[in-house]
Amino acid sequence: MNIIRAKNYQDMSRKAANIISAQIIMKPDCVLGLATGSSPIGIYAQLVDWYKKGDLDFSRVSTVNLDEYRGLSHSDPQSYYHFMHENLFRLVNIREDATHVPDGTNLDAASACAAHEEVIHFLGGIDLQLLGLGNNGHIGFNEPGEAFEKETHCVNLTESTIQANSRFFASIADVPTQAYTMGIRSIMMAKKILVIVSGETKADMVANAFFGPVTPQVPASILQMHPNVTVVADEAALSKVPADI
Repeated sequence: MNIIRAKNYQDMSRKAANIISAQIIMKPDCVLGLATGSSPIGIYAQLVDWYKKGDLDFSRVSTVNLDEYRGLSHSDPQSYYHFMHENLFRLVNIREDATHVPDGTNLDAASACAAHEEVIHFLGGIDLQLLGLGNNGHIGFNEPGEAFEKETHCVNLTESTIQANSRFFASIADVPTQAYTMGIRSIMMAKKILVIVSGETKADMVANAFFGPVTPQVPASILQMHPNVTVVADEAALSKVPADI
């Protein structure tokens, strides 16, 4: 596991965007696994800026998103489909049919999850998977549990995740309680994994996930077993980690 220290959120975003842009330049037809939430917004803004300057070309890139709320329409401002279009897809020259977000409008969970797995296999797997780190150690919406979930599946969101996501909704009652998410096996099959973490509130979880025991109670801890993981984190998030690491 390679850990890159950043000064703050802006520095973290730029360093992580550098890694993604290098992947696109090295392999123009690469498959990117993308994440949503507040953590990657700065990354997407930086990638859009480089695209506008002519430094990046997304015309041959394909993307696969980690997750989506079950039951939200594509036009819902809180859907991850909408998030990705507003923050990246509509701002660069990526083909619409090359972007893939789990279909939250399909209430048949088995069908929606199987279709997302089929997309990943059809594309030949993910070259670089971007991940955030949840307060309880979740990656995607893989919550703490008794076992590592295997492939894309429907998950009941924990109270802590619902509370964390409520800041994006008018009220906590509006927060969906279920989501479709790539499973741990799907994530671990990516050739490279890039994890971004920012803020002092994540410091304990950074120490537990990346330097503690591998356990499904801390889903992100499985990343210790992947051969090519880079963590880009700011000083606040790394405050519980020895400085020489």
